[in-house]
Amino acid sequence: MNFFKTKQRTPPDVVRSLRDSIGKLDSGPPGGDTRRKASEEVSKNLGYIKSMLYGEAGSDPLPELVAQLSQETYQTDLLLHLVTNISKFDFEARKDVSQIFSNLLRRQIGSRWPTVEYLCGKPQIMFATLKGYENEDVALNTGMILRDMLRHEPLAKVLLYSDQFYNFPQYIEDTTFGISCDAFTNFKETLTRHKPMVAIYLDSNYDRFFATYTTLILSTNYVTKRQSLKLLGEILLDRANFNVMTRYIANEANLKLVMNLLRDKSRNIQFEAFHVFKVFVANPKKPAQIETILRRNKDKLLIFLKDFHNDKEGMYSDEKQFLVAQIQQL
Repeated sequence: MNFFKTKQRTPPDVVRSLRDSIGKLDSGPPGGDTRRKASEEVSKNLGYIKSMLYGEAGSDPLPELVAQLSQETYQTDLLLHLVTNISKFDFEARKDVSQIFSNLLRRQIGSRWPTVEYLCGKPQIMFATLKGYENEDVALNTGMILRDMLRHEPLAKVLLYSDQFYNFPQYIEDTTFGISCDAFTNFKETLTRHKPMVAIYLDSNYDRFFATYTTLILSTNYVTKRQSLKLLGEILLDRANFNVMTRYIANEANLKLVMNLLRDKSRNIQFEAFHVFKVFVANPKKPAQIETILRRNKDKLLIFLKDFHNDKEGMYSDEKQFLVAQIQQL
């Protein structure tokens, strides 16, 4: 598409035309000429924008054009209109929207990230991408946009500290397999990429977070249960989350939950539960209620661990021997 030579269209022209076309996507009867033409215009204008941002074949994008286009998207709230109407676009246009967001989010001027700053002031755009999980036609497109946003700590913080963050379990549990996996990927991204920020959040919102998180660990869905248990182990064993880990392994209900999961019918669930259980046992300053439970179950635990996953070697084998020794000393 070499439109610079055939159509001297400026960023304001393209953005204005795109906004007008989006507004006509619901005009007239479904399948009618008005909607069809509007859809074609949307696709065409998204193509123009992508060309401005990425450059024509064989040529780099023009910085002044990118700067002008970026400002135009901010001033007209184009990004919000793209996300909230993406379900009305055709397949290729939806991919173009994802690529446009990706490019703008990478744009940096000195130490500033203009699009990140803009989106922090318009949190409804991020929340709209999260809500995209409710529509299986666009869920993977909006999920990709959300993933690009979460790479930036200020945006991840906006989502983490919002009530909308607690919609993740619904999207993980009540959607198709592909959407559920994508939602869990972004859930994990929110909780693991920006560790110091997340540690402060978990410490301040411990009760609400783990009350919700426990529902994922108790899921009847095998994949959800296994992924959640594995992520719990990663969270607890991360040095940034030391305070959170200390609180978690001081709770007898948490210990009972993990001990029950050690006996799950799935060997993989058992193995992930082991990596959480070892944190309780290895704690040199066990609270009295934790030590009481372990001591009361000492003989059963030693018998259980004797035959527990003996086919695995390496670090796991060393860890198991250490746990056995700790339990014997109770």
